[in-house]
Amino acid sequence: MIIVTGATGQLGRRIVERLLTRVPADQVGVSVRDPRKAQAFADRGVRVRQGAFTDAAGLAHAFEGASQVLIVSVDKMGDECVKQHRAAIEGAVAAGARRILYTSQMGANASSHFQACRDHAAAEEILRACGVPFTSLRNGFYATSAAQFLGHAVESGQIVLPADGPVSWTAHADLADAAAAILADEGCFDGPTPPLTGGQALTFDDVAAVATEVTGRTMTRITAPDDQFREQMVGRGVPAETADQLIGIFAASRVGEFATVDPTLATLIGREPVSLRTVLREQLSTD
Repeated sequence: MIIVTGATGQLGRRIVERLLTRVPADQVGVSVRDPRKAQAFADRGVRVRQGAFTDAAGLAHAFEGASQVLIVSVDKMGDECVKQHRAAIEGAVAAGARRILYTSQMGANASSHFQACRDHAAAEEILRACGVPFTSLRNGFYATSAAQFLGHAVESGQIVLPADGPVSWTAHADLADAAAAILADEGCFDGPTPPLTGGQALTFDDVAAVATEVTGRTMTRITAPDDQFREQMVGRGVPAETADQLIGIFAASRVGEFATVDPTLATLIGREPVSLRTVLREQLSTD
């Protein structure tokens, strides 16, 4: 049985949906914190069990009978993030899974400027030491994040962010298709995959131009010094640690950590990846 964690989240839900087009529902299980939110999957024959990375006994039940476990990484950073991923990996090993998959990021590296990428590198080290074959999905930077970074730009016409570098913005839907394809073809990647990216690497100057096109409203890119941007965030109530982590994204992009464009994703899904223009049109367009 293929087990997918986080199956009610933005990426996990899509992975299960795509997986069900490739394998029978009775060969798919999900591990979720709230089974009620996965009722639609249960109605289709998917095994739904409660499981949280903070509950070893619950994970043992959720992972029971697993041939493969896909660990969808948590939306946290730092020590707690690594602790939870370690618990999930250990749970998959204890359940007897013959392969563990993990949603990493293209910039995963212990020396990354971005905390999340350092956390993903730590998870990959745990996987290398766990004694079970693994696949680390080096996902491109989520395209929906570009829309989130635009903030109030649709109203103000100004995109005020720190200096950045090119980023291979990648759609959740494409990454879900790729994960489902890899799960259905067990062993097609051993260890980290090549970067699974969209077809272009774009800066926020480029994003501003695309956003202007899809909304019909002029958006101007304004570069804010890192310290000033951090102070503004903290002044709006953003915790200092979170502000530092966000600054890390821009520092990482400036040195090219997210700039690689690779054909592997297109090959896996059998088509060109969804463009950032398409994602922004869905996220930003108004009637």
